[in-house]
Amino acid sequence: MSNPAHISRPPNTLRMKVGGGFNINADAIAKAEEALKAMSAQFGQWLNDEITKLDKAQADIREKGYTPETAEALYFRAHDLKGLGSTYEYPLVTRIAGSLCRMLDDPARRMTAPAVILDAHVDALRAIVRDQIKTDENPTGRVLAETLEAKVAEHRAG
Repeated sequence: MSNPAHISRPPNTLRMKVGGGFNINADAIAKAEEALKAMSAQFGQWLNDEITKLDKAQADIREKGYTPETAEALYFRAHDLKGLGSTYEYPLVTRIAGSLCRMLDDPARRMTAPAVILDAHVDALRAIVRDQIKTDENPTGRVLAETLEAKVAEHRAG
């Protein structure tokens, strides 16, 4: 006795909700890319502004102590840099800020983060932007990123 299966596909209601197909307007993408290119001259200044905020978070830790509040502020600064680094044409900033975020992302373990590793990340980010080391193709940048990532991995493992 055969029991033929019947397959029914539910309607794609998402497509209806967003107004039909997922056609991507090539002109809109081109305009966005042009706008981003026009703003790229400001990327360096914007990145320096983010480093200034990171420096302030580090200074607050030195002045007020390493508290849940100052640790969280440092985490948010690192998180912003992680997101902005590649946009601002500094993928190495994204990588190292990501390493710092891994050190601080778990609020329960955040307070055990060694100050020397936190400071090393902040100092590295400052130097990368200052010296315009954009990628880990730069041997110094690569070694710096690998060393910091290894220290974070050690801390998280132990």
